[in-house]
Amino acid sequence: MAKKAMTKSQIADHIAKNSGLTKKLAASILEDLAQLAYKEAKTGFTIPGLGKLVLVSRKARKGRNPQTGEVIKIPAKKVVKFRVAKACKDSVLGTK
Repeated sequence: MAKKAMTKSQIADHIAKNSGLTKKLAASILEDLAQLAYKEAKTGFTIPGLGKLVLVSRKARKGRNPQTGEVIKIPAKKVVKFRVAKACKDSVLGTK
């Protein structure tokens, strides 16, 4: 069976144990990092060694309703994407 993803509390606990901080302070740092990422995502927010949050503009396009087969117009919009850093890819997937 697959291992479940860590929760915010588990991540804060891990950071607290490895850095000597209190769990409450580690959780506060995580929350501050998330808030900063939300604020700076429009200009690009990078966490070295992990990746970058970027705002991407999607063009308008045609789509299809799978149930009826009707062609619909999907309007242009902006979306937030996360681009994984090469160091992270190499660490997780291994080098080729």
